[in-house]
Amino acid sequence: MSERFGEHRMYFPQYRRGREGIELFEGTILEHVRRLGIAINAECGGAGTCGKCLVRVERGAEALSPKTAAEESFELGPSERLACQATVVRPADLYVYVISAGDYTILSDSVRHKIELNPAVRRVDDTVVWSGPDGERSLGAYEGRLYGLAIDVGTTTLVCQVLDLESGEPVAVVARKNPQSAYGDDVISRIDHTMRHEDGRQDLQTTVISAVNEILEEFADRDGIPAEQIYEVVAVGNPTMRNLFFGLDVGPLGVLPFEPPSTEPVNAEAASLGMQIHPRANVYGPALIGGHAGADCLADIIAARMHRAERPCMIIDIGTNGEVAVGNAEHIMTASCAAGGAYEGAAVGSGVGAVAGAISNVTISDGQVQYETIGNQPPVGICGSGLIDLLGELLKAGIMTRKAKLSEDFHLTDSIRLTQQDVYQLITAKAGLRTDQDLLIKYYGIEPEDIDTIYLAGAFGNYITVEHAVAIGLLPNLPDRVAKIGNAALAGAAEMLLSQRTRRESEECAAGIEHIKPNELESDFDFLVADNMYF
Repeated sequence: MSERFGEHRMYFPQYRRGREGIELFEGTILEHVRRLGIAINAECGGAGTCGKCLVRVERGAEALSPKTAAEESFELGPSERLACQATVVRPADLYVYVISAGDYTILSDSVRHKIELNPAVRRVDDTVVWSGPDGERSLGAYEGRLYGLAIDVGTTTLVCQVLDLESGEPVAVVARKNPQSAYGDDVISRIDHTMRHEDGRQDLQTTVISAVNEILEEFADRDGIPAEQIYEVVAVGNPTMRNLFFGLDVGPLGVLPFEPPSTEPVNAEAASLGMQIHPRANVYGPALIGGHAGADCLADIIAARMHRAERPCMIIDIGTNGEVAVGNAEHIMTASCAAGGAYEGAAVGSGVGAVAGAISNVTISDGQVQYETIGNQPPVGICGSGLIDLLGELLKAGIMTRKAKLSEDFHLTDSIRLTQQDVYQLITAKAGLRTDQDLLIKYYGIEPEDIDTIYLAGAFGNYITVEHAVAIGLLPNLPDRVAKIGNAALAGAAEMLLSQRTRRESEECAAGIEHIKPNELESDFDFLVADNMYF
């Protein structure tokens, strides 16, 4: 503890881990937040440009530096500060509240298949035994239940589901924002943090593991699930998220050729990761595919049954990154691109994530705007599904041209609007994803009409209006073949938890998937993207 600040602390009363406070040190509020592992929106990684890390200082403001020029550029209230700009400069106890648009509504529902139950953890007489690649190990006496934990470690969100390994039934689920967002809302920001700071990788691993441990406490308090009776974990995520969860190197993913150090699956004992479950429980990270296509994309493929399909199908999973897969049991090809940021609130002036009060559906009739918000709360901004609806409705009403031009800003409310710059960000994001779809179909040697089913995975795909997604060119003009499969990454993780056969299939599947980087193969890739920008 710095003698300069004595016994003073910074408290975050709205969070369980923040109520006891953290010892004050000479750093920004954001640095205190990061050290505690609290979720805060810091899209720009602390550069002071996004204005999203908004906090309210209820006591102790005299301990902070004056407002910076970056803060003055935003309309902040008298007690509001940007966490990345407000620096502790003198001793005092601080009471800080993180201001967000609302609690995230995170998709945890997913497709479920009937599978042959054969988990790696089983009961043998009165002993719990785990079967792994190197043989069996005893996990101690049977205590009455065998639980497993499936985790979807998204760039933006974190979803944990407990399953009964003896019945195969889901028992409980908790979803929340990934607190690693305090280090930036995209994987590049987090990779950069690990490369610029000696303990950067540990910072990010500790942050996500601490969040999982808090969720485990919630399972115990709310659902009566003893953490020590959780005997195995399957954690999926893109290559950066999966590797950070296990404390593995992500540096190579941030430099050419943007590949993970290894695509092999990983196993670790829970105690070595700091997970507060049975200490000898196995934690399994499924195989990666390549580039930025990871275990989450593999889990999507497993959940959609693409690896067993007779006819070619397509999977589209739009998150902070977008993944596209085309194929069937004979051959699968994948591609990934940075597609989702604009549709998750970043880079759009009135954009927000899927939070309470986010406008999620829009219609325009006779020039009048009607909308629905998440939770039927007062509108605070517009989320991805609402943005897709809005573009489609503006196009249909003739307010926006097929060249994506607005004559003036379009207002949904007095304070929520869509600008021409916003439209540009949105069409650029959708064009990259659509170009990957078109090129994968071409490389696979088929026509769009040969696609049997288009599976939409993830929250964004689950809530969008297919008609509007087709109208703006985000999806091929095959609306009758679209199937929404929810959080397929979580579903795939759950299947790998419940079935050793599925786990082996996933590893064999991953080894045979061909990962494509269209931007490197196509000399005129930028022109192809430009062609897909318009409607």
